[in-house]
Amino acid sequence: MSTIDLTPLYRTMVGFDRMASMIDNASRLDGAQGYPPYNIERVGDDQFAIEIAVAGFGEEDLEIETKDGLLTVAGRKADPEASAEREFLHRGIAERGFLRRFQLADHVVVTGADLRNGLLRIDLLRELPEAKKPRKIAIGQGPVTGRKPKLIDDGGKSAA
Repeated sequence: MSTIDLTPLYRTMVGFDRMASMIDNASRLDGAQGYPPYNIERVGDDQFAIEIAVAGFGEEDLEIETKDGLLTVAGRKADPEASAEREFLHRGIAERGFLRRFQLADHVVVTGADLRNGLLRIDLLRELPEAKKPRKIAIGQGPVTGRKPKLIDDGGKSAA
């Protein structure tokens, strides 16, 4: 697979340099690596799941870590000497170690992980803070700069 030069995007995109960096990093992180295969699924409006095929790996062989918006999944076989004693006529199941990285969007957190039937499932949730959630603004409910608020009832003070 050839690499993509994103340098022209940096010159023409204002305020989107972080997105271009993420695309650039993603192409470097997983450029030629296709192992192990994975799925990314939308489970709900703010819920996602990553499924990684990790046949032959147990819970003790897997490590999941998040740091600065980067989810890292690593797999290392615990005892490589045990497989060296075995004689294979055909070896089609890859048991090599791997490292997979996923760039998480802002406010996405890992809520859990489960290993079942050779699939590692990592559940993700987007938790927007209250300040980032959309809110409706009622028209005519607040002061507008340059205008004095219209006084509807002054408690009888203007009649005196």
